[in-house]
Amino acid sequence: MKNLNIKDIARIAGVGVSTVSRVLNNHPDVKDETRQKILEVMNNFSYVPNNSARNLKRNTSNNIGVLVKGIHNPFFSKMIKSIEEEIDKEGYSMILHYNESNNNDIEAAIELIKEKKLKGLICLGGDFEDLDKQELIDLKTPIVLASTYVIEKANKTLFSSVIIENKEAAFKAVDYIANLGHRRIAIITTGEEDRTIGKLRFEGYKKALKENSIDFNEDFVEIGEYTFESGFSAMNKLLEKKLDLTAVFVTTDIMAIGASKAILTRGLKIPEDISIVGFDGIDYSLYFHPSLTTVVQPVEEMGTKSIDLLFDILKNKKNHQHIVLETKLEERESCIKILEEASHG
Repeated sequence: MKNLNIKDIARIAGVGVSTVSRVLNNHPDVKDETRQKILEVMNNFSYVPNNSARNLKRNTSNNIGVLVKGIHNPFFSKMIKSIEEEIDKEGYSMILHYNESNNNDIEAAIELIKEKKLKGLICLGGDFEDLDKQELIDLKTPIVLASTYVIEKANKTLFSSVIIENKEAAFKAVDYIANLGHRRIAIITTGEEDRTIGKLRFEGYKKALKENSIDFNEDFVEIGEYTFESGFSAMNKLLEKKLDLTAVFVTTDIMAIGASKAILTRGLKIPEDISIVGFDGIDYSLYFHPSLTTVVQPVEEMGTKSIDLLFDILKNKKNHQHIVLETKLEERESCIKILEEASHG
């Protein structure tokens, strides 16, 4: 019988090549039962790893990092899956790290690159205004930003990016609500202090109000973060103000589902009493009842494009590139057309 290689072991054990690689290199981030299964396969087939190749790999590291902002947002899970599949195919290992909401993203990136000797890093979400920090440049590790905010004045030769037009997508969502006859449209957002995508989506909301001749009113704004609970809480605050609002735009689906729960808990109906639009297009938004009208982001495509860009730099020595992907407003059950006079309550 031919000598088995790492891909054969992965196939027999029913795991990815990167998982076998992590076991061979004694990485801690493998479940005990998975590790046991792989070791048993190696034992059964008398697999002898090529030590010289392994040592060479260990010195140069075949790790690609994925740094995710926050731990509550399921939006990134499909993206991570498509990234991992591509990393596996190329025989690299993925190191996944979640950065808490209040931690500095640049510092987390520098620490992860150094600690894991990363070949490359993909950042999902987060605030990367200081990408020209000398310490980061000196590491010479290619970075791809996905689903985050890229500032205009950033030096675009230092990183690649895969983003959407957040302001334009939010504008279209709120313009859609206004075209259904709604004038009293609230927003739950992550606020202007959120210098990343929350700020852009808030700007899109204000632009749509202006273009539909609706005055912006601070009372119609509540701030949340990327959790169900904060959406629930923010919606309750809006309802307590007795604003006679007929619609609400929520800048993430997670918060929109929390907000919907708050509306329904008070005995109100969606969309008959209040229409609601979310943003992201996560699976929950389709299976929530009523299903949520939302701005759908091309999640899997964002993931595969991110890793493609990274491999273009690592393997093909290409320069950094910047890709903008299209979004789509998915009309479902959470919005209703209202008569002009009804909208004034």
